[in-house]
Amino acid sequence: MAATSIEPKESPARTTAAHPTRRRIVRALGSLLIVVGVLALIDAGLTLVWQEPVTAVYAHVEQRRLDDRLDKLEHASAAPLARAIASSPHPQRRVDAAARAFGRRVHPGDPIARLRIPRLGLSAVVVQGTAGSDLSKGPGHYPKTPFPGERGTVGIAGHRTTFGAWFRHIDKLKPGDPIRVAMPYGNFTYRVQRTRIVPSDALWITNKVSYNRLVLSACHPLYSASERIVVFARLV
Repeated sequence: MAATSIEPKESPARTTAAHPTRRRIVRALGSLLIVVGVLALIDAGLTLVWQEPVTAVYAHVEQRRLDDRLDKLEHASAAPLARAIASSPHPQRRVDAAARAFGRRVHPGDPIARLRIPRLGLSAVVVQGTAGSDLSKGPGHYPKTPFPGERGTVGIAGHRTTFGAWFRHIDKLKPGDPIRVAMPYGNFTYRVQRTRIVPSDALWITNKVSYNRLVLSACHPLYSASERIVVFARLV
């Protein structure tokens, strides 16, 4: 005769106790999803009307650190720059020599200048380089372009919606507006000439022209990288 087994039945008390526990877990997960959804909506709304808030906090913290580092870099560069300036009697050559001497002392991610654009109320520390890690800290100097004071076209890139969104409103600049770049070896003022929308791969924007100039570039339109908005300014 075959043996039979009797499956133990789950206690009704245990089953009843398990249901409230599952309900509490479901309610907690539901509440969490609601909070995450609300935060995502707030983040999207702030990004539309201002800038992405999380990366903005990070960028402003980095800017304070960069400002302190730039002060130290200026003091450390004082003697080498003084020697470079003293080696050339001609004013333009002195500035050029100082710019090249300073360029030899900086590395990617280092703070190099203070950028001020009165019309936009912008004041930011510029870093060396345009890699993602560089632009997350502030506007970045194109490594293959000269420094202010050297002959050629100085290039600076910046974000428009994330990591400080320093260039969010550069489309508001008008011809004649001043752009000031304070380097450890001198202060340079540029006047806006024009603004253009160009393809994202337009490398000609940093080509040399017959005068010293500055270009500011950023993604265009907002929330897209399909094109670039470029502001051209002439050294005065």
